[in-house]
Amino acid sequence: MDKKRVLIVYYTYTHQTKVQLRHFIAGLEGAGIEVVQERLTPIVPYEFPFKTFIRLATAMVVTSFQKRMTIAPVAARCIDFWDCIVLAGPTWSYNPSGPMLDFLDRYGRDVCGGKRVVPFISCRAYWRLHFWTMKRRLNQYGSVVENPIVFNHPVKEPWRSLGLLLKLLGKIAQRRFSWFRQHYPRYGHNEAQRIEAREQGKKLAERLLREPFRSKP
Repeated sequence: MDKKRVLIVYYTYTHQTKVQLRHFIAGLEGAGIEVVQERLTPIVPYEFPFKTFIRLATAMVVTSFQKRMTIAPVAARCIDFWDCIVLAGPTWSYNPSGPMLDFLDRYGRDVCGGKRVVPFISCRAYWRLHFWTMKRRLNQYGSVVENPIVFNHPVKEPWRSLGLLLKLLGKIAQRRFSWFRQHYPRYGHNEAQRIEAREQGKKLAERLLREPFRSKP
């Protein structure tokens, strides 16, 4: 094998994870890493935006108890030799998303067992339980779990939480010069974080390239 190989398994709901990953992958591929992506697709996804606050509140409650969302089968190519696996997605009520939890339950051992895994987290602020939950499960599979790559939404509270709720309800103010926009200029991650994502991709690539090639089992 003449290239280091990275598998990225990801779920994205409001596309913030996808945007950050695009720049992260550019950093990896720019350094000569082969990247394969696998998007997790729920069979019955949540609506977006939520039609009522009651539906949103219900989703927030059940996800706080780590409710799984059944995903479509992942591609057979995921069960292969990888120099690193990146598990990427948002934090839902302090936890990994329902689709990612289902992936860990059903495919985590076969895909990630015995391999190096890097969690990649997009969140409002509170990501530690998300990371610990993933790390605990992956340790059971013999994975080597590295420190997570985390991107918090950069706006300060309480605007960050209020902005998220309005976004999920499809009611976020669109007027450029509105009073709300003075405190909450945009939803999600900013340009500086996209640059940081690319740099994180380069850093991971550099670590992988310093290591000798391993024989495929």
